[in-house]
Amino acid sequence: MSSRSTQILEAAARVIARRGVRGLRVEELAAEAGVSTALIYYHFKDRTGVLRQTLEFINDRAERYTTDRDPDEPPLTPREELEETLLLELQDTVEVRENSSAWGELRASAVFDEVLREDLARATLVWVQEVAALLGQVQPMVPASALAAAAERLTALLEGLSMRWLSGGIKIDHARELMRGAIDAELAGLGRG
Repeated sequence: MSSRSTQILEAAARVIARRGVRGLRVEELAAEAGVSTALIYYHFKDRTGVLRQTLEFINDRAERYTTDRDPDEPPLTPREELEETLLLELQDTVEVRENSSAWGELRASAVFDEVLREDLARATLVWVQEVAALLGQVQPMVPASALAAAAERLTALLEGLSMRWLSGGIKIDHARELMRGAIDAELAGLGRG
């Protein structure tokens, strides 16, 4: 992806996080990104193209900040990797706040936008599959359907906790504690299954 495209997508994520999808105007996005509206249309064709590419951008960014590890650090156990991957979605950084807010705004808008709904469904499915694979590394003898159900519960809870934290309903430490408890409960349930 070109640096201009990345610059525009970073700006789109910021605007969506602050103003929501309905508040995303191409003119405002151009001003935020420091580019012309013509350049936005050149790279993304239309507003829907911006939204679709922004969803992909925030997914890629989340993948990066939840999986990048220092190669000099000792490898994590499967349980530690599962917990770290999920808890890194609850860190008080500008990037995570922006990503989580934009994700929530895109999800809310998908209720009324069929194209966005399909893109979000695919992105959510990929996320659930990734978490199910991590669960499977911890509990390798568990059927795939049980892993997928547990992953779906964990990702849904994480989204809810993230929104409550971002909106001031709970403190981040409490959100992380609740997530750890849910991971423990899901792994215990899978172990009994």
